[in-house]
Amino acid sequence: MTHSQNDPQITEGIKYAGSKRLLIPHILEMVRSVNVSHVLDGFSGTSRVSQALAKSGYQVTANDISIWSETFGLCYLCNDKPPQAYEGLISHLNHLKPISGWFTEHYGGHENGGVSVQSDGCKKPWQIHNTQKLDAIRSEIDRLNLTPIERAVALTSLILALDAVDNTLGHQAAYLYRWAPRSYHPLTLRIPQTFVAVKENFVSRANIFDVLPHTVVDLAYFDPPYGSNNVKMPSSRIRYAAYYHLWTTICLNDFPPLFGKAKRRQDTSDLASASIFENFRQNPSGHFIAVEAIRNLLQNTRAKWIILSYSSGGRATAEELNDVMKEVGVLRKVKEISYRKHAMAEMTSTGNWLHDAQTPNREFLFLLEKE
Repeated sequence: MTHSQNDPQITEGIKYAGSKRLLIPHILEMVRSVNVSHVLDGFSGTSRVSQALAKSGYQVTANDISIWSETFGLCYLCNDKPPQAYEGLISHLNHLKPISGWFTEHYGGHENGGVSVQSDGCKKPWQIHNTQKLDAIRSEIDRLNLTPIERAVALTSLILALDAVDNTLGHQAAYLYRWAPRSYHPLTLRIPQTFVAVKENFVSRANIFDVLPHTVVDLAYFDPPYGSNNVKMPSSRIRYAAYYHLWTTICLNDFPPLFGKAKRRQDTSDLASASIFENFRQNPSGHFIAVEAIRNLLQNTRAKWIILSYSSGGRATAEELNDVMKEVGVLRKVKEISYRKHAMAEMTSTGNWLHDAQTPNREFLFLLEKE
């Protein structure tokens, strides 16, 4: 096993607006400060935090509502083979003859003098030479008699390869007007940086509130979607599910009904896919629904320790979030990162974060001990 496969600081994932890649060393430090063995990653996303925890020897339960997150989880957390075991599969997929299918029809674009706008008036996420390879590879994955883990490895490899040649700024609610330089590169699959975990891990795809009642762990890490605290944000704002709708379709290969110029899945519309943690509305008592969701999340967690990630740009105000945590337990540690200053600091007092939270572009890690 190579150093990178062993090193918990080195994880793998796609471009992701909620990525915790830069926070991983600090999350691990906080986890190591308490005596725990089994950790729940309740909103696992690209699974980077779960990967780091599993590489560090913790037993991990990774949960997310997204099927592509479940796919990443199975690939990295449940793999029981060395990377070389997948060489034949990945080589086979790389050498398929390109075909024009559903993905090329809806998401493939010609070079068009450097502009990604096509004859239908829409910008495209990939050049046609890569969607033709995508069509061939995705069809073949369904045709092959793969185990669930092999299938997850193949789909993860495909998503990573597509992410490397896409024409986006990192999300799929809109595409770039001029083709990104990377979009000209040929789609090439490689073996994901898989590893064999020390302990048995578990992966689920469910609403977190359906997971909590029957999940008992030592520590839970939560990074819920952040509803914006911008009061001018319109009610039709894009949701997290829409940011990565293409990965959902690639995993399901279900040819869904589409809408809009980005050709999003209809089931990622605001009304269909909104998370309660993104809700900008208030309940009848005048409290933000997103804040009440955090309260319920913390109260229903069956763990002694909770680490919560939260942003100064989130729906909950500092005072509201502080009140919620005080109701549930004792705040033992707070760390904050300033993305503008690229600095991380531990609060000398857990109360100091209330002042710092008023400054934009801050993200906080809270270590909470439940009573």
